[in-house]
Amino acid sequence: MPSSPASSHPLTRPWSAPATPDRTGGRSIGVLLVHGFTGSPASMRPWGEHLAEQGYAVEVPLLPGHGTRWQDLNEVAWTDWLDTASAALDRLLASCEAVVVAGLSMGGSVVLRLAEERPGDVAGIVLVNPFVSSTRKELLALPVLQRVVPSLKGVVNDIKKPGQDEVGYPRLPIKGLYQVTRLWQALVPDLPKVTQPVLYFQSAEDHVIDQSSADTVLTAVSSRDTDHRVLTNSYHVATLDHDADDIFAGSAEFVARVTDRG
Repeated sequence: MPSSPASSHPLTRPWSAPATPDRTGGRSIGVLLVHGFTGSPASMRPWGEHLAEQGYAVEVPLLPGHGTRWQDLNEVAWTDWLDTASAALDRLLASCEAVVVAGLSMGGSVVLRLAEERPGDVAGIVLVNPFVSSTRKELLALPVLQRVVPSLKGVVNDIKKPGQDEVGYPRLPIKGLYQVTRLWQALVPDLPKVTQPVLYFQSAEDHVIDQSSADTVLTAVSSRDTDHRVLTNSYHVATLDHDADDIFAGSAEFVARVTDRG
């Protein structure tokens, strides 16, 4: 079976950049960026490049089952995504004094789970349209549906800005989507464990996720430092959309603030 176009695209590969402490007051600070379900590091790389220019070490891992062909996403578990993100966090911690984690869509669920499980290793959390819940009733059928239907039409490139491409899958793998809901089952009950500062970016118009994700996160976390910002000119993949510069600048300021030990 032919691979999807993502399998040969260079922007689907993992990406990283070292810290340059001369730009950050002599300190080595890291940022972990995690892409969304059926997406790829292409959706995060411009963000990572901006943060690297500010002097931060950056890791943008490729989550298992992504960046090859959509069928591969039906062969992994949500714990595989978490393990990959956790390994990238370890790499940053090996050379950095503090690390902030950030995620787009399902990547937001992954980094929130890292914050729950490794609170001492996460200095702050940046979320862009995190996918942590849904009001869509058809998701209730996933335990059965994932056994009989391999995939449905994909939801890639929900981007208002013309000419952008997150280099994702054209199909929505159903077993993979079921694993997303399994991640939620572990994540959501433990959200009160999240005490780190949170910067939450939400697109006013999003054709992939609904308001329930924002309501779930912002009402459940125990963080005393939360900043909810609405993006008025972007759809779901806001890191490649018209408001991307606001995300890049706002997150860089957030990272500097929450890692400042002065």
